[in-house]
Amino acid sequence: MPTIWIIFGVFMLISWLIGMRLKSKFKAYSLISINNNLSGREVAERMLRENGVLDVRVISVPGSLTDHYNPVEKTVNLSPEVFNGRNVAAAAVAAHECGHAIQHADSYAFLKLRTALVPIVSFSSKWVQWILLGGILALQSFPYLLLGGIILFALTTLFSFITLPVEINASSRALVWLTNSGITNSSTYPKAKDALKWAAYTYVVAALASLATLLYYISIFSGRRD
Repeated sequence: MPTIWIIFGVFMLISWLIGMRLKSKFKAYSLISINNNLSGREVAERMLRENGVLDVRVISVPGSLTDHYNPVEKTVNLSPEVFNGRNVAAAAVAAHECGHAIQHADSYAFLKLRTALVPIVSFSSKWVQWILLGGILALQSFPYLLLGGIILFALTTLFSFITLPVEINASSRALVWLTNSGITNSSTYPKAKDALKWAAYTYVVAALASLATLLYYISIFSGRRD
């Protein structure tokens, strides 16, 4: 199946290039101070407080670029470089993760839909590749096994695309608040926006890779094989 490996290879290369660019941007913007010299933790706590979200804690988690919001624990989890950083990159990432917490508090529709899909996607991710492989091997005798795998994979693809508006909206909330709060100015705002833009590209590539793979499996089921 050469086509699937080409798809994987192309998108792995693109993902790697974007990841390297993101790290480069983060490193560069980590050298630029922000107004008030607030740390990422202080930016996050202030943004949550000013948006009336008082039941979410801001904590530090190990690793690099491991920042995320946990809706179950209600924690904004920041990597040490963001938690302690007093720069544009740290402020942008901290505000972005708080954007997710505010989405949660506001019952943002796409976040609710994404959260509802998590159990299904968790199950699918464990079994879908085996089902797809079995479906391809048994295509002639039992084609509906492959169809079942395609349906499961389609749900993960849907999850990837629902993630896009969730991430874009969180960044929009972050950038508006950073400007209104005076933490960024005319000089630092474009840098914060650029950092979040490159972070968003990683989700775009993941969604497109998932869609391309899904279409490939659909083509096999339809009888258009290499």
